[in-house]
Amino acid sequence: MNAFAELEEKFAAHFGSYDQRAARFFAPGRVNLIGEYTDFNGGYVFPAAVSYGIWGLLRPNPGRVVRLRSTNDELAVDVSLDEPVSWRREDGWANYPKGIIRDLLAKGLALQGCDILYSGNLPAGAGLSSSAAMLVLTAYMLRTCFESRVIDLVTLAQTCRQVENEFIGVNCGIMDHFIIAKGRPDRALLLDCNTLEHDYIPFDLGKYRLVIMNTNKKRELTESKYNERRQQCDAAVAILSQHRPLQNLCQATLAEVETLLSDPVLRKRARHVVSENQRVLEAVAALQAGNTAAFGRLMTASHCSLRDDFAVSGPELDALVEYAWAAPGCIGARMTGAGFGGCAIALVDHQDLQAFMQQVQIGYQAVTGRSADFYPAIIAGGVKSEEAAYGS
Repeated sequence: MNAFAELEEKFAAHFGSYDQRAARFFAPGRVNLIGEYTDFNGGYVFPAAVSYGIWGLLRPNPGRVVRLRSTNDELAVDVSLDEPVSWRREDGWANYPKGIIRDLLAKGLALQGCDILYSGNLPAGAGLSSSAAMLVLTAYMLRTCFESRVIDLVTLAQTCRQVENEFIGVNCGIMDHFIIAKGRPDRALLLDCNTLEHDYIPFDLGKYRLVIMNTNKKRELTESKYNERRQQCDAAVAILSQHRPLQNLCQATLAEVETLLSDPVLRKRARHVVSENQRVLEAVAALQAGNTAAFGRLMTASHCSLRDDFAVSGPELDALVEYAWAAPGCIGARMTGAGFGGCAIALVDHQDLQAFMQQVQIGYQAVTGRSADFYPAIIAGGVKSEEAAYGS
């Protein structure tokens, strides 16, 4: 039985029946190849969409209630379209679609009652952006089904970021929502987060494979130091702007950071952001030149900066990355995502893939007591509404 049929059966189990009125959708997760914490600082990022993600089935119902269900847990949340929509801790993951529903109602979209079933293979809290995938998927589903206009994917991404900032309470940047909305197969995206100018770069690693490695330490951004790091970056900008006008931290130079920031913590935070922004451009140039080894070295330098200057990795991520560096066939590895747990990525010679995963697993488990999961990555397209999505 294929994934499509399985999802239809589960839809019937949740909602009593299934019929062909149900529309089918898919939103990918994302992996950020390099460029961490540069997005909300107005810099460059280099993400790609991956084949793991979240599926959605949506079927109109005759009422004025949106019924939200998932195959991944037993939470059941009903949202009235005639009452104020508010965030509630007990609603868990359903707060993400609730935020989208609230935003669309405020914008005057004529939403109708519907039944929505989500099903995903993105591990929650792993740094593959399951939250942004849920937001983009929900916005795309509801706009596709209840709005006649062509969907502008940039505007959709901006809306999803605003919901995550204001309704969920995470002061994230635009990167996750943008790549999930606009990803392309076999392409990574060089995105200027200040202007939203972007370019698709062929992602050809030659004999190497991109491997996602999950620490299996879940993180919650709203309960981590993510927002604190943003406040520190804003404080650094405020100080640097006393010497020359700056719109964002990525416009500063390393010389300015080293000489003008006397606070050692703010200096380290800013040093990571400014150096990471430069690493993104160097990594793209290396990839375009076919220099995969240089790309790998820049990934490793990125992790060291995130560990030492930005202090967002943690013992599990550090152990996983350090064992990856020492394993057969690896030419570079780094944490990816916001950190504080979640995932890392590595570039590994395809001939050494099994030995790599085995050696990293043994070392990581011995040090942390946890078992890591490994996902050889396939670079995929963005959010879509077609049956082919369910075969992935």
